[in-house]
Amino acid sequence: MSDERTNLSIKKWAEDDRPREKLLQKGKLSLSDSELIAILISSGSKNESALDLAKRILSSTGNNLSELGKLSVNQLCKFKGIGPAKAVTISAALELGRRRRLEGALEQKKITSSNSVFEIMQPVIGELGHEEFWIVYLNNSNKVIEQFQISKGGITGTLVDVRITLKKALEVGAVSLILVHNHPSGNLKASEADKQLTNKLKTAAESLDIKVLDHIIVTEKSYLSFADEGML
Repeated sequence: MSDERTNLSIKKWAEDDRPREKLLQKGKLSLSDSELIAILISSGSKNESALDLAKRILSSTGNNLSELGKLSVNQLCKFKGIGPAKAVTISAALELGRRRRLEGALEQKKITSSNSVFEIMQPVIGELGHEEFWIVYLNNSNKVIEQFQISKGGITGTLVDVRITLKKALEVGAVSLILVHNHPSGNLKASEADKQLTNKLKTAAESLDIKVLDHIIVTEKSYLSFADEGML
């Protein structure tokens, strides 16, 4: 279709070019990211269609849905044509996508490698702007019993209570555990504090016959495994 459609309402487009009709006729996989967002937006303005508005929003994040999902409702409302209702709709849809990914990861309950821990925990803490420290408690088959947030901190660090960590392990009957925390900076280098805490928890856990299998530092796109790097 020609670019003349830009100034037309979506209702005036050829039926095959309308995102909703396209989804119904050809299936959801036939739609681009911007077309899916246009469905959420529903309507554009006098000078801009919903699809063009969707493209503009997506373009502002480098056409990256993960980056789009980080935008707050207030940030979305800064785009001309997006009010609170549309911003909430976009935000809710992207959050559902994130949770769907998390549920998919949790179905693979058995920990077989450091990467399987990353797949479980990245959707939880990988994109946060502050540090969080979690413990993944495992049974004797390396299956996840529970994931537990032990602390939540600032941009540069968080505190971990060894007693609470091990008390929880005894409560759930864990025979091993994996330490996991994120680095909002994206830096995958383990700090001296990270190393000292790992050794402290490892020593304390051994006294209770509980193994610390790994300490994983998670960022948005990657991770560092103490076990893989021979640091444990």
